[in-house]
Amino acid sequence: MQDYRKLKVWEKAHALVLAIYTLTKMFPREETYGIVAQLRRTAVTVPMKIAEACGQSNDHDFARLMSAAIGAEKELDYLMLLARDLHYMDDAAYDIHRPMADEVAKMLFGLLRKTSN
Repeated sequence: MQDYRKLKVWEKAHALVLAIYTLTKMFPREETYGIVAQLRRTAVTVPMKIAEACGQSNDHDFARLMSAAIGAEKELDYLMLLARDLHYMDDAAYDIHRPMADEVAKMLFGLLRKTSN
């Protein structure tokens, strides 16, 4: 068991959640229960699964939850693309947030590899 708050990947995933919340405040009101809710929920899932994984006592459960975090990050990646294509997010915002998500994914894959060996 480890403190998730000490993991750099959790810090970056948490920062991405905060950025997504700020970004989605500017989305159309009619999307409050649509893409805004989905983006926020999916973004929160990533650091939440990291935190949950850190509470596990065996490597199998840790790896399963890290894999779930990776899956959520990929969902977030698609939702950001959709938001951009629907013109809820401009290209500049997408170009800032997409690399943040990619960095989290790479870090998650690295952590998963490290613990799977």
